[in-house]
Amino acid sequence: MSRTLLIGIVAAAAVSIPAAATGSPNVTLTGVVGPGFSISLKNPNGTGVTHLDPGTYDISVTDNAIEHNFHLRGPGVDQATDIEGTGTVTWTVTITDGTYTFVCDAHPVQMRGSFTAGNVPPPPPPAGKLSGRVTSKAISLTNGGSKVRSLVAKKYKITVSDTSKTQNFHLKGPGVNRKTGVAAKARAIWTVTLTPGKYTYRSDKSRRLHGTFTVRAAG
Repeated sequence: MSRTLLIGIVAAAAVSIPAAATGSPNVTLTGVVGPGFSISLKNPNGTGVTHLDPGTYDISVTDNAIEHNFHLRGPGVDQATDIEGTGTVTWTVTITDGTYTFVCDAHPVQMRGSFTAGNVPPPPPPAGKLSGRVTSKAISLTNGGSKVRSLVAKKYKITVSDTSKTQNFHLKGPGVNRKTGVAAKARAIWTVTLTPGKYTYRSDKSRRLHGTFTVRAAG
């Protein structure tokens, strides 16, 4: 066999090697917990991890304290070091769309961080704020000082001020039936989800104290 032919065969074999067999290594992220009340997760360039592309990563975690641990949790991932132990461990994890958190399980309020990956759904809209009030002579439901006549379907926080010992505030409609007591003054905060339809608010002791509003679909 000639030298030229041998070189050609070797070159062809090299070209035919599957890409998976020579794939590049995973990106390595570095997690550290302790000493003291510190916890972090960093990119290879030393910056803190705030967002990642979906994929497979190696996470090298150094646990420096026997009173802390490093717990990574999110879609498809739940890995943790021991609180009582120290040392370094490497996890290979697959990160997908969503939000991930890393915390010390012994001190989850003081020691925590988070990052997102891929396409993260937007957070739900904040709850609307309504004010309900009933006296011995009047009843009202307002939104920013204006009488409620129509609302968009979503979650609402309703602060109810019941200043009468002879009346109450009763809100009723699709999926909602909340009321204060008749015989006592009260202040209540209700978190309710209003869906399309008609709602009423009234006193159960006086038919003249009542109001209505409609809820329309969002969008």
